[in-house]
Amino acid sequence: MTTRAILHRHLAVEAWHRHGLSPTNRVICLLILFGGTFAILSTEPHLVEISPQTFGVVELVLATLFSVEYIARVYAAGEEPAHRGLLGRLRYMVTPLALIDLIAIAPLFFIPLSPDSALLRLVRLIGILRFAKFWRYSHALRHLTEAVRMRAFELGLSFAVACFFLVLTATLLYLLEGAVQPAAFGSIPRAMWWSIMTLTTVGYGDVYPVTVLGRICAGATAVIGIGLIAMLTGILAAAFSEVFQKHREQVAAAHAAAHAAALARKAAMHEHESEAPKATTHEPGP
Repeated sequence: MTTRAILHRHLAVEAWHRHGLSPTNRVICLLILFGGTFAILSTEPHLVEISPQTFGVVELVLATLFSVEYIARVYAAGEEPAHRGLLGRLRYMVTPLALIDLIAIAPLFFIPLSPDSALLRLVRLIGILRFAKFWRYSHALRHLTEAVRMRAFELGLSFAVACFFLVLTATLLYLLEGAVQPAAFGSIPRAMWWSIMTLTTVGYGDVYPVTVLGRICAGATAVIGIGLIAMLTGILAAAFSEVFQKHREQVAAAHAAAHAAALARKAAMHEHESEAPKATTHEPGP
């Protein structure tokens, strides 16, 4: 087995021949967890002031390790037919997961910047995106992506309906409350803040109608918001159920196929053992 094949087996989740993650991917998961937590802690000035050099060294080590991982993944991607050759590697490098891997090593190029640099602070925040690397290892997250993709039309339609009610309720509150509360409802864009908070059932309470008709409209808007949330919940729940059922059926079919193959091998071995004595038996002489 070539070095590239070994790397592909250890780095590609679907290529690992045993249950669970490979030891290499387990270590990478620990690095992702540590790197994301470190990026969060590095935004606290009091912690950084204790030992700024330590934070710089740890960031350098993490970025170097993730760089090695990124290079190894690009190299090992050649084991897949779709990613062979220079063009294949380029196609792999623009995939969402590969772009996330590239973002994870971005701090390596900005470590020499001043600690007060706004760009450096932005890069530290980008480091939190290292948690997104878990997407590669989580079946649940992949099921989530598949569920959303399956119900893309229904979700888009729901979003369109929500936008319609957003504009409608904001317009009504503009007409009913604009003259009374011009600071909050003096225009449709201003009234949209209240509509968003009400339709999403958040309701901060910083802005609310005071007229009778405005309050009646607010109550209807709140009920519509509950209906919209319920509709989205139902769509996603049905999609999740379908995806997980499909996954269970695939796992059951794989287990059944493996069991049938094992039985076939056992039967073939038994037949071979039963025929072996017959082949070695000789007729007695006259």
